[in-house]
Amino acid sequence: MLKTAIPSSREFFTPPLKPLKIAHVIAGAATGGAELFYERLCLAQASNGLSVLPILRRHTERTQRLRAGGLTPLELTFGGFADFSTRRHIRQALRAFAPRIAIAWMNRAAHFMPRPQQGDTWITAGRLGGFYDLSYYQHCSHLIGNTRGITQWICQQGWATERVHYLPNFVADFTQIPPTPPPYLPKGAPFLLALGRLHHNKGFDILIRAMRSIPALFLVIVGEGQERSALENLIRRENLTDRVYLPGWITNPEGLIRACSVLVCPSRHEPLGNVILEGFSAERPVVATAAQGPTELISPFQNGLISPLEDDQHLAHTLTEVLENPALAQQIAQGGRRTYEKFYTLKHVLNAWYQFATTLEA
Repeated sequence: MLKTAIPSSREFFTPPLKPLKIAHVIAGAATGGAELFYERLCLAQASNGLSVLPILRRHTERTQRLRAGGLTPLELTFGGFADFSTRRHIRQALRAFAPRIAIAWMNRAAHFMPRPQQGDTWITAGRLGGFYDLSYYQHCSHLIGNTRGITQWICQQGWATERVHYLPNFVADFTQIPPTPPPYLPKGAPFLLALGRLHHNKGFDILIRAMRSIPALFLVIVGEGQERSALENLIRRENLTDRVYLPGWITNPEGLIRACSVLVCPSRHEPLGNVILEGFSAERPVVATAAQGPTELISPFQNGLISPLEDDQHLAHTLTEVLENPALAQQIAQGGRRTYEKFYTLKHVLNAWYQFATTLEA
């Protein structure tokens, strides 16, 4: 999703840049927030002077994007119990590459990370974007959470605080991208926007039901997943087929985010809510439900609004409040932008990763 050129490492890294090799291992799905951020981080670190080895499950488009950024990904199977080769190939690749640190992204990658042996010099860390089963991370000496809530939870499970680290996500600066309204909406029509996997946890059914109380407004839900048929049926039952659209997965939604009237995150369960950071970057008003990630990111009436979980009527009321109050919409949009600039820019997060990787002790 990074569409602009990334400045040189001297502009980003505030300490003197030391040689650093880092390997990122993932066995993720074709689409998803963690998978997209994996790509963005690998490409950004490489563009800013680090030596990066991506090790990933075979995925043609992802591999092509990484290669286009000058990287040489290693594709492996990451299969089931009968896969006896992936761990061996990871160990061989890490010994040949000799990174300072190897990052296992999510459970399956952590499961396949090799147990350290004599002569293995790298430090293994697991990167978590949710409240995962920590038994998969037994070969990791450190864990990374992309929210403070996740890091607190890891410590509560018995991990020593000095081995648990908070490293947030970054998103690109969307204000440099022109707004691109959906071509299927009337020209100039205001619309709500939600993005994510079409999954029960994302709460899109709540948002659709909220649309019953918000007349004459359009809703666009960008994403794909197992709940598509159920959501389409709900849209028909609520007689909303002329106002609610499911255009599918969009690889580069930045222009769409810039064009929306309000960005909505209606999740039932959301450890982070990367889309909220994108709304902050785009300087759009953000409304979210009170899942753990959104409540960590949003200070009500300062950089967004929070609505209770599982309450479509309250969500409709909150959205209407923003839509009918331009001063409030501008206030929270500008507040979100300030939050982005302070904590979630590319420069801030790359520096945090660099400090982590260069100062970490085994």
